[in-house]
Formats: sequence, C-alpha cells, structure tokens
Amino acid sequence: MTDLHEQCLLAKQASRSLRSLSLAERNSVLNSFADNLLQHHDFILLQNQKDLTEAVTLSDAMKDRLTLNPERIEAIAEGIRQVADLDDPLHIVLEERTLKSGIHLKKITVPMGVIGVIFESRPNVSADCTALCFKAGSACILKGGRESYRSCCAIVDQMKEALVMHHVDEHAVELAQQPSHEETQAFMEDRNSVDLLIPRGGKKLIQTVIAHAKVPVIETGAGVCHTYVDDSADLAMAAEIAVNAKCSHPSVCNAMETLLVNEKIADAFLPMICTELKKHSVIIHGDETSRTIVPGLETADENSWYTEYNDLELNLKVVSSVDEAIDHIEKYGTHHSECIVSETPEHVEKFMNGCDSACVYHNASTRFTDGFEFGLGAEIGISTQKLHARGPMGLRELTTYSYHLEGKGEIR
Repeated sequence: MTDLHEQCLLAKQASRSLRSLSLAERNSVLNSFADNLLQHHDFILLQNQKDLTEAVTLSDAMKDRLTLNPERIEAIAEGIRQVADLDDPLHIVLEERTLKSGIHLKKITVPMGVIGVIFESRPNVSADCTALCFKAGSACILKGGRESYRSCCAIVDQMKEALVMHHVDEHAVELAQQPSHEETQAFMEDRNSVDLLIPRGGKKLIQTVIAHAKVPVIETGAGVCHTYVDDSADLAMAAEIAVNAKCSHPSVCNAMETLLVNEKIADAFLPMICTELKKHSVIIHGDETSRTIVPGLETADENSWYTEYNDLELNLKVVSSVDEAIDHIEKYGTHHSECIVSETPEHVEKFMNGCDSACVYHNASTRFTDGFEFGLGAEIGISTQKLHARGPMGLRELTTYSYHLEGKGEIR
C-alpha cells in the first residue's frame, strides 16, 4: 500500500510530463478511458454492489449518489468523450503586446500542476475529475469517502490502464488508499506537491477543508438554493419549476431547499404547490403564515433556513416582496443558485442584480447549474466563491496562466 504522501510525490512527478502532451495525445487517453469503463462495467458494478452492501447507515438519497448501474456508467463514459471533444484549454493567448523595451509579451493558459479533490460518496466524481484534470494538463489526486472506495478504485484503474496503453505516466491520477486522519491533514497542508484543493460534498466537509487546508482551496458545492415565486408569476409554470428543482434529483447541490412565495398569491399558490410536492413525498417545513394557509406542515425554525437537506425535504416561507426574498437569500443562502419566477421586468431585474450568487435564474429551474448544461463538459464542482472561478468549473477554470516573453537581447 502506497501512503498518501508518496502518492503526492508521484503525482507531482507525473504532472511535469503532462505539460508536454499534445491535445491529440490527451484526447486519445480519454477516449481509451471511456472505452475501458464500458468494457469493464461488470467488474465496476460488482465493486459498487460491495460498497452498497456495506452502506447500511446512509440515507436513501446518499445511497442514490453511491449507486452505479449500466446507464450511469454509459453516461460517465459519454461525459468523458464530451470532455475529449472540447477545445484545448491550454496554450490559449489571453493577452499579447510588445512592451516599451521591445520584448514581446504573451499571457497564455497553462496547467495548474497537481489538483487534489476531496469528495464523499459519488463514484462518478472520480471519473469526471480525472477526465477534466487530465484534459487540462494536470495530475489529479482523489480522496473519496470510504463508502465509495471500491467503486472509485475500479474506475480509476481504468484510467491508469488507458495511461499505460498510451505510454503516459500512470501516476497522473492517484486515488488515496483510505488514508488516516493524520495523512489527510498532511495532504491538505502539502503545498510542495499539491497546487490546488477542491472539496466536493456537504457543508461540513467543505468547511473542514477550508478551516484546515494550507493548500489553496476553491470552495464548492454547498447549495442552499432558493426559488422565489413573485406576485406576477405564471403559477402553473412556477409549480412545474419548483417541483423539478426539488424532486428531479434532491441529493445534488443545485436542488432547491427553500421556496419563497409572495404573500399576494400565497392563498392561491400554496395549496397547489403543496399538493404537487406531497405527490413526490416531500416533507415541507413551513413558516407561520404558510402553516396557516396549509395546515399540517412541519414547523420551520431558524436552523431550517440554513439547512441543505439533500433529500425530499424543503422549507416554505411567505414573503412580502422581492426585496424581502433577496434579503432572506442573502442571510441564509450559500451563493450557489437562485431563481425568480415572475412576469414583472422590474422585479426580475432587481432580483437578478440583487442576488449575490454564482447562478441566478429567471423562469427556469436551478437544476440547470451543471457543467454539462452550460456546455462545459463534465464539471469538477460548482464554485460558490468569487476569486479565480465561480459557478460550474469546467476546463478553463482548471488552468492558470503564464507570461511568455521573447526578446532580442534586451537588458535593463
């Protein structure tokens, strides 16, 4: 068993050779990776079943995140092929000019180096992150949860096989072999080997990484997302959007957690939307006003508004105006994704400009906050911070830049 520190050193060494790989070479490896996943899907499913057998304490939503099936493996492989088809994120000239000295300056995109990803129970993350990091010319070190270890190992082995097939250093991707707490802490502090750290998971995981890492971190994932139904909303549209935002995939970070409804349409809309949500077995935590309109709802307390349920559960609150909706989102949100359903241009403009979130929607479900939907290919995460990257992080966000300067003997 290789310890995590040694894996970091191996990945750092591999990252140096990745810098010189051509686009065609990188794409060939990725297509072989996709082929290998499909060819060995029976073995991957067997390992996934072993993980699921031991996942007795996970909620149904978390088990859904962990579960693989033939359709999901096909989707993972297709996602990898989509990444291979994307334009090269490297060697793009961002800026070019000749300095007063006569030296010619180019600012170009280059690989990050080594990217560490700490995630929880979704084995598809290991494939998505590996593909994106490799396409962007960087080595990747994956630290997944114990509950998904066998599944992730089976997936990463297919990438390693593809690397060997194409005579590329197999340590370009490394999966941490269930390290101890001390090893994980050292990994988060290893600025000599790891250039960037991306946590993917719940709020507790993300905050732990931010609090303890010394490696630069991109904050991702925590999604207390809101939908605000304005007084001018098309109520049928609003109901369809809200049900989709909560129920289509409740365990993901772009699912709605709080539904805000304008008081002027609350009497008409709340019975309708509660009926629809209950058809999907959604548990609804309501404020005092919504519980008066629709008796029998659970009681929402102060902690409810901060909660990312990741399950068929949500909050419901009646507000007086678009301004109160924005104020609520600012206080309790995670700067991820928000939606306004409205036919009043002034309200839409106020909401779109007033919400300090990575993605703000008008008349569309927050479930569209996704790298595939944005045309980025697979994403490595949804950044909720403001520096370097924000929103779905695709290939370009996994690069940095370098100044290349050409002279003719100039001295200073």
